[in-house]
Amino acid sequence: MACRMGVSFIQFRNNPEFPKPIKVMKEESMKKNTALKIVNPIMGVLLINQVLVAFLHDLLPKEVFEFLHEGGGVVFAVAAILHVTLNWNWIKMNFLQKASKKDA
Repeated sequence: MACRMGVSFIQFRNNPEFPKPIKVMKEESMKKNTALKIVNPIMGVLLINQVLVAFLHDLLPKEVFEFLHEGGGVVFAVAAILHVTLNWNWIKMNFLQKASKKDA
C-alpha cells in the first residue's frame, strides 16, 4: 500500500494542475509587488512629463518637444502594458467575473 501511495503522489505532483506550494505563490507575489513598486513610480513620472511637456509646448524647441512627448508616450504605453500584465489577476477577479446568481 505504501508503494501505491508513493506512485500516486508522484503522478499527482507531476500533474500540471497540481497546486503550487504556498511558498512559491508568495515568492511570485513578492516579485510582482517589487516590480509594481518600480513600474508605478515610473508611470507617475512619465504622466507628469506628458502633462508638463504638453503645457510647455510653445516654449520648447520642436525637437525637444517631440523627443520628450512622443518618446515619453511610447515608454508610458509600454509601462502601462506591463502594469496591466502585473495586475491581471486582480483585474480578472474584480472586473471580468460573471455576475453571480444573487446579482441577477
